[in-house]
Amino acid sequence: MPGARVVPNEITYSAAISACEKGGKWQLALHLLSWMPDARVVPNEITYSAAISACEKGGQLQLALNLLSLMPEAKVMPNEITYSAAISACEKTGQWQLALNLLSLMPEGTVVPNEITYSAAISACEKGGQWQIALNLLSLLPEARVLPSEITYSAVISACEKGGQWQLALNLLNLMSEARVVPDEITYSSAISACEQGGQCAVAISLLGKQSAGSLNLLVEVRQQKT
Repeated sequence: MPGARVVPNEITYSAAISACEKGGKWQLALHLLSWMPDARVVPNEITYSAAISACEKGGQLQLALNLLSLMPEAKVMPNEITYSAAISACEKTGQWQLALNLLSLMPEGTVVPNEITYSAAISACEKGGQWQIALNLLSLLPEARVLPSEITYSAVISACEKGGQWQLALNLLNLMSEARVVPDEITYSSAISACEQGGQCAVAISLLGKQSAGSLNLLVEVRQQKT
């Protein structure tokens, strides 16, 4: 770019850091972030979010948390994307307590958690075997005016599966139909696995039979309602 007499800006750096993130090159992402002050380019929340996400993909939890803590000093306020990336880093390393702590800090920074943030925190609880807390987080979503997606439900069902709570897993699967949320193969797999672990072979086989037909019918119904 300098050879072409084009000056890189925060958008250019953010795109390059995001490319490194998708390519699993977290070291390069951090190098690019560190070069920005010398180039007289000020990082913004998008730049930091991309760098934190790169650390998350590389399993570098401490580096992700360090970047998050440096943002106020750099006069850059974290947003829901930044927090979601940091919480996902906690999830990847099984640090569910840290994930919940970050979630609780968001309102203090006037950042409103969204479906992605909650899903990442629930997934962290699932990885840590905390199915009760995962259920509690799910129950908080209506009050927070956040609509759970199939990703959110799948994470909670998977948490129930790991906790040996097959009845709860089935209840959540039924709640998805009532909420007009279409289960995907991950959702069904978690529910079936929960039934298998609970010795409910007949129920597991029944779910397997309903998977294709039930998802297709619900998807058609939802699309008809939207149109």
